[in-house]
Amino acid sequence: MKLPILDITQFHDTGDIESFYANDFESHLRNNRDIISHPHKHNFYLSVLFIEGEGIHEIDFESYSIKPGSIFLLRPGQTHSWKFTKPGKGYIFFHSKEFYEAICQNKNLNIFPFFFSNQNSPSIYLNKETMSSIEPLFISILNETRSSAPLKKQKLVNLIDLIYIELSRLVLKDSLEDLVNSKNFTMKLYKFEQLIEEKYKTLKSALAYAEIMNISVKHLNRICKETIGKTTTDLILERVILEAKRQILYSENNLAEIAWDLGYDDYSHFSKLFKQKSGISPSQFQKMYLKKV
Repeated sequence: MKLPILDITQFHDTGDIESFYANDFESHLRNNRDIISHPHKHNFYLSVLFIEGEGIHEIDFESYSIKPGSIFLLRPGQTHSWKFTKPGKGYIFFHSKEFYEAICQNKNLNIFPFFFSNQNSPSIYLNKETMSSIEPLFISILNETRSSAPLKKQKLVNLIDLIYIELSRLVLKDSLEDLVNSKNFTMKLYKFEQLIEEKYKTLKSALAYAEIMNISVKHLNRICKETIGKTTTDLILERVILEAKRQILYSENNLAEIAWDLGYDDYSHFSKLFKQKSGISPSQFQKMYLKKV
């Protein structure tokens, strides 16, 4: 099964604002069941708040609990799927990078911790107090989407910005301003992750990335260790293994072809690395997920 990449225009009731969509979750699920009932990716940013329901939200092969007060924030390109044991109720909105940044011209979505690094969790769990301040903002987005008031796009972007700011305050120990101002390590980590995203199929060594960034391997490793507690090699291999998992389940290539596509001529070496990072071999991973379908 090929993994679909969904665009906002594929969803019902996208309204009159280009590159934006909002709905209550029940209607969203009912109206778009045909395209979201199986694992998929998006080419946009997604935020969803659950006020009722139980189940599992699988994002890039990690499982997160769906329960009242759970919020999920996904970047473009992440693979995800839902499995509910109790029907989900809440609010959901999508937007493109351009939609947000056209209004907030002096801002970048990457300043928010849940979008800044691949290592940051896509889930936030609210208590009753924080729920009472966040839920009204989601409701306001839904009401504004259904209105015909002037300056609609501007208000929607401002409401989205408020949600991202409030959620950032919940997950950051220091202020958002401190995070942005301490650019030395955090911005170099961001650049490193962007380079990995571009070159992980061809470049596997920490030295190659350090040379591109014009820093030493030792310094690059220190950046990774101090910001997220992992080595440079960890980050490179994690991105390779994530893509391997996606291809194993959602491409027509066999395991040897997948290894070749990811830059490994020797399948046994690739299989060893996959098992080292995942705990199981590529074939075992494939069988395990096929049983779930």
